[in-house]
Amino acid sequence: MKLAGDVALVTGGSRGIGRAIALELASRGAAVAINYNHSALAAEEVLEIIRSRGGKGMAVRGDVAVEQQVQDMMEEIAAKLGDVQLLVNNAGIHEDGLMLSLDRGSLDRVMNVNVGGTYNCTRAAARGMMLARKGRIINLSSIVGERGGKGKANYVASKAAINGFTRAISLEFASKGITVNAVAPGMIVTELTEDLRKRHGDKYLDKIPLKRFGQPEDVAGMVAFLASEQAAYITGQIFVVDGGLGLAPNI
Repeated sequence: MKLAGDVALVTGGSRGIGRAIALELASRGAAVAINYNHSALAAEEVLEIIRSRGGKGMAVRGDVAVEQQVQDMMEEIAAKLGDVQLLVNNAGIHEDGLMLSLDRGSLDRVMNVNVGGTYNCTRAAARGMMLARKGRIINLSSIVGERGGKGKANYVASKAAINGFTRAISLEFASKGITVNAVAPGMIVTELTEDLRKRHGDKYLDKIPLKRFGQPEDVAGMVAFLASEQAAYITGQIFVVDGGLGLAPNI
């Protein structure tokens, strides 16, 4: 699964799952652009690790929800590394709460970043991929996008939208040599899930057949496979990485 010569962009690549993905793709030879919005220091730390291992990359700031910033980011990457051939739409936020406690602003913010950011980055990167007739687009979803989740109406809606978006554009881009897939993690050990794990960790572990929480590297491995030539005949699919949690009743 070598990616030497490929240019990858990982949005939200400075922390958590995005960080693990950036490091994994770099270890396989890709030049990796690490996108961040606020975490400049964390992004630079990831870049330093990549460089210390003999890899190549750059840190690039941009709010994926803002179309012009995405376009500027793509131009900066192209000037320093080349056109993006592997896009990982990982950037996302959540604002959890029961439906009646959430205002419309929370829905707009989550949808603008999670769905709007995926849309903006895909649109910006796809042009170059179409010209090259080669590309990989991998969107980060969640198991809640298919099975729901209490207190997560806005987040669930955004991930369900990403699943639908993945399937739709896979049909549009297939004739151009571009594959589009999504990875749907379960309970992964990151800052995003820290509070939930503290409050309901035992409950989740009891439902996970593999009896452990996932690590960011578990997700990164699936992303790396989908980025590789071994996955050239796979498109429009949602790959669940959850230790079997999705097989359990809703919790």
